[in-house]
Amino acid sequence: MTLNKSILRLTLAIAFLLLIPLVAMQFNTGFDWSVSDFVIAGILLFGTGLAYLLIASKTRNGAYKLAVGVAVGAALLLVWGNLAVGFIGNEENPANLLYGGVLAVGAIGAIVAQLRPLGMARAMFAAALTQFAVPFVAMLIWRPELNRGVVLVIVLNTIFAGLWVASALLFRRASTASPTVG
Repeated sequence: MTLNKSILRLTLAIAFLLLIPLVAMQFNTGFDWSVSDFVIAGILLFGTGLAYLLIASKTRNGAYKLAVGVAVGAALLLVWGNLAVGFIGNEENPANLLYGGVLAVGAIGAIVAQLRPLGMARAMFAAALTQFAVPFVAMLIWRPELNRGVVLVIVLNTIFAGLWVASALLFRRASTASPTVG
């Protein structure tokens, strides 16, 4: 399938996905998206899908494609969750800006690795470590009261770090099957 057809399918899938909250708003008063919510959701979904299509199209290696999918999916969930409710406190808590570091580590690592599987594995391991470190760095800076909420944030970050590790392991597997991408 050509890239143009893939992008068209992606666009149609996103349009369909955005119809779900639009229809839900007609029947549920608790579901209230503004126009900007739809625009942001569309941009996030399209950007994530396009990133996947562009990177995964560089290879036929299934493990590599799955690794890219897990990585861009984790990035999407990280951004969406922070915009919607925030992981530390609420979405307005400045500690949530630390998660930009996770995305930066992953993106810079991918650029340095030139999308090669073994380098991507290292980048995803680094993103996992950064993800896991975020709540501890936030606790050092803002010194919150230790309670159940802090434990839940650490558990959530551990789950996300697990996604980055899963992506890294898939990239490592892809490196043994096909040493080059492109």
